[in-house]
Amino acid sequence: MIPDRPARNRYRKLAVLAGAVLVMVAASAAAPPLPQNPAYHLFADMRVVCGVPRFGDVVSNLAFLVVGAFGLYHVKAVQAVGVFESPRDSIPYYCFFAAVTLIGAGSAYYHWAPDTARLFWDRLPMTAAFMTFFAAIVLDRIDRHARIVWVLPASIAAGVASVVYWNWSENAGHGDLRPYILIQFGTMLILPLICLLFRESRLTDTRYVFAAIGIYGFAMLVARFDYEILALSGELISGHSVKHLIAAIACAVSLAMLRARR
Repeated sequence: MIPDRPARNRYRKLAVLAGAVLVMVAASAAAPPLPQNPAYHLFADMRVVCGVPRFGDVVSNLAFLVVGAFGLYHVKAVQAVGVFESPRDSIPYYCFFAAVTLIGAGSAYYHWAPDTARLFWDRLPMTAAFMTFFAAIVLDRIDRHARIVWVLPASIAAGVASVVYWNWSENAGHGDLRPYILIQFGTMLILPLICLLFRESRLTDTRYVFAAIGIYGFAMLVARFDYEILALSGELISGHSVKHLIAAIACAVSLAMLRARR
């Protein structure tokens, strides 16, 4: 039987998406292993306030706790008014905001005494948040029938595996960040492509997805000026602390996206 035209178009879109993923995976595999640079842990804010070391970088993580907790509450409210077709549709969003909450705890723990061992607990919830957001968009735009049966668990497992592998490689003496970088930055490239190829959506508005990615990208840029921003602010706040606040805003965009569908 010859597939009808909509089916053929869908297959073409899936082929384009699969090709993009394979290109990124191949590029990552072809690159040399990338160990964690010890200089990464040398942040600008070294202040001790009220017994809290690196005060700005630790306390700024409260933004993630606030966004995560409010997000969990709001997902329940959105579910109560029937935004989700099925209670199962809310699970990726519960997982996402739970992961955002854990980012606040894990990042604060890391910045209290930054080292490679503690960095594992910073990156683990971050990848979980990336991949649950990714799964939510895939489920909404590409395959609603799949729901959460395999997409959500597989996505989270891929993110967790990338961090576990990196941690194992560091402990083995040959650190390799390639899978983690692929997960973090690969999703930022693939998600816009998914939105452009599969335009029909019920929950994931393209404008909000692009806004979240753009704001997070800006947060990563700001972090590169950690020392400069601390100096320009009169040592009030560092670039990395500002990064935490901006990244929390990026997470809050997902909350605004659900409110818009309410």
